[in-house]
Amino acid sequence: MVAEKKASPLRDLSERIKWYGRAFKDGDIYTKLSFFVMGLSNMARGQIVKGLSFLFLQVCFIVYLILAGIDNLIGLYTLGTREQTKVFNEAKGIYEIIKGDNSMLMLLAGVTALFVVTFFVIMWGASIKSAYNAQKLKAAGKKLPGIIDDIKSLFDSNLHKLLLVIPIIGLIITTVLPLVYMILMAFTNYNMTHQPPGKLFDWVGLENFRIMLMSSDKLGYTFWKIFGWTMIWAVFATFSNYFLGMFLAILINSRGIRFKNVWRTIFVISVAVPTFVTLLVIRIMLQEQGAFNILLKELGFITKSIPFFTNATWARVTVIVVNLWIGIPHTMLITTGILLNIPAELYESARIDGAGPVKSFIHITMPYMLFITTPYLITNFISNINNFNAIYFLTGGGPATLDYFKGAGKTDLLVTWLYRLTVDSWDYCYAATIGIFIFVISAVGSLIVYRRSGSYKKEEGFQ
Repeated sequence: MVAEKKASPLRDLSERIKWYGRAFKDGDIYTKLSFFVMGLSNMARGQIVKGLSFLFLQVCFIVYLILAGIDNLIGLYTLGTREQTKVFNEAKGIYEIIKGDNSMLMLLAGVTALFVVTFFVIMWGASIKSAYNAQKLKAAGKKLPGIIDDIKSLFDSNLHKLLLVIPIIGLIITTVLPLVYMILMAFTNYNMTHQPPGKLFDWVGLENFRIMLMSSDKLGYTFWKIFGWTMIWAVFATFSNYFLGMFLAILINSRGIRFKNVWRTIFVISVAVPTFVTLLVIRIMLQEQGAFNILLKELGFITKSIPFFTNATWARVTVIVVNLWIGIPHTMLITTGILLNIPAELYESARIDGAGPVKSFIHITMPYMLFITTPYLITNFISNINNFNAIYFLTGGGPATLDYFKGAGKTDLLVTWLYRLTVDSWDYCYAATIGIFIFVISAVGSLIVYRRSGSYKKEEGFQ
């Protein structure tokens, strides 16, 4: 049996292009003309409403291009040529503002134009398929479906298409379009010194990535320092919560522990409290004159306040430890359900073979846990890379240091630094560059780890 070739985006695109070539070659005059006048083949063969719908879309697209589309695409290329200026009007004795281009709006309009063009290309392809299918049905002597038949099919065989229309449109407008807009911003110099309409920004290619990843100036230095701390934080925040949460679940689930439900309920209550509330309360308690420092002084353990937020090392240790209080109950709840489903016969057999608790954990509990929870570990690791709340509400990214770019702090993660660059210093191009870097690291890393895990390779074989 010949193995099937794996599909790829390039191979799929090549096959589609070849299909359209065959359709044009084998099509009759109406099908060939439908490549230029959408819906002509359908109208010529009696599908009037469908043909007119395709033609209406083409006319609307042409009108859009004439009225705005071409200008928007040109604006996407130039990002504006006229800056807003002030001119003194001697007659009135005042300065008048002469409006110029707005690079931000031109970029948005250009991205929208690209989406409109993409939509039209998709509809053009659908019209060609419809034209060629109409030709084949007519040649075979079969009845062509009318508009009533098409509507009925939307509630029968094509119901999935009808139900997906609104979600797809919403996803494109609210997620995909802003994401493309943000990605393109990373290839511009849109920062504090280039704020339209007073000062236009322009395309700079990969310059922001070069400065961020390869330069030795303060921006590049800050990026690698914060990236290193982000990885350290993600590793500690993920695996400390995972293993301690698992051990807590094992402890509560052990024989001889009474009031199991009470202990589980206590930890569930900590999950029910909103995370930011917990972080803000702990932040107040750990201040230099907070309850924790005052209590330690009263008990005589310290004479000077512990610098939980003013010393870099203390601040980093603090956020990791405080995160345990937030993360351990989540892991405890997840692993409790898994522990209860591990067959008791496995532990009984291990006990008969002379295995103690440690060996049973290493050879039974841990492999079972890792197989089930690998996707959870991956998603938890990625969420910790982007864990904005734990840092922002507890330390605010501090303590700040002059060594870092524009006031970035020693506990800032890439995501909190991105926020700081956007809100505080208006360096949108650098923030967009960091956003792309976070996405690439998260997507590539999670895919590689998951495809190499037992959860992926032995999806149906683990017993």
